[in-house]
Amino acid sequence: KEVPSLGSLLYARQLPTEGGDTHFADMHQAWATLPEHLQTAIEGKFAEHTYIKKYAELQARSPWRPNLTQAQLDSVKPVVHPVVTVHPETGLNTLFVNENFTSRIVDIPEDESDDILAQLFAHSVKTENVYVHQWQNNDLVFWDNRSLIHLAAGTPDHLPRKMHRTTVEGTKPAAA
Repeated sequence: KEVPSLGSLLYARQLPTEGGDTHFADMHQAWATLPEHLQTAIEGKFAEHTYIKKYAELQARSPWRPNLTQAQLDSVKPVVHPVVTVHPETGLNTLFVNENFTSRIVDIPEDESDDILAQLFAHSVKTENVYVHQWQNNDLVFWDNRSLIHLAAGTPDHLPRKMHRTTVEGTKPAAA
C-alpha cells in the first residue's frame, strides 16, 4: 500500500485446538542487530512492494489458485518505500521489508537485490527477533505495523478459528 496501516487489533473469538499461533518479528531489533555490511548496503535504498510477485510464486506451487482479476491487479499496484524507515514516535530505525510483499531493491542489479533481500528476510525472522503469541479465548492483541511484521501460523482446515480484526490507518513511511 502507498500508505501502510499504523497497526491492527485482533480479537480471538473461537480458537482451534491446534495451530493458529501468530508470529511477530520486531523490525527495530532486526535493524539493530543487522551486520554492519548489510546496514551499509541498504542505507538510503528503496524497495518495491507488491503482492503480485508473491501470488505468482504461490500460484506456481499451487496451480488451483485462481488468476487474479484485472480489478484485483489494479488494487495491488506496486509501491516503493524506504528499506530503512524511522518510526515516527520512537525515532528508532526500522527494517521495512518482508518476504510476502518486498519484491526488489530498486536501482541495483536484480541478483544483488535478491541476495540482499534473502539475507534481510532470514535475519528478520531469527528466533531472537520473533515473539510467538499462543492465542487464548478473548485475547485482544494490538501490534504496530510500522515496527512489526506478523505471520499467522497455519490452522488445520477442519478446525474452526474465528477472529475479529480492526486496522488503523497509518501514514507514509519516512526514510531513515
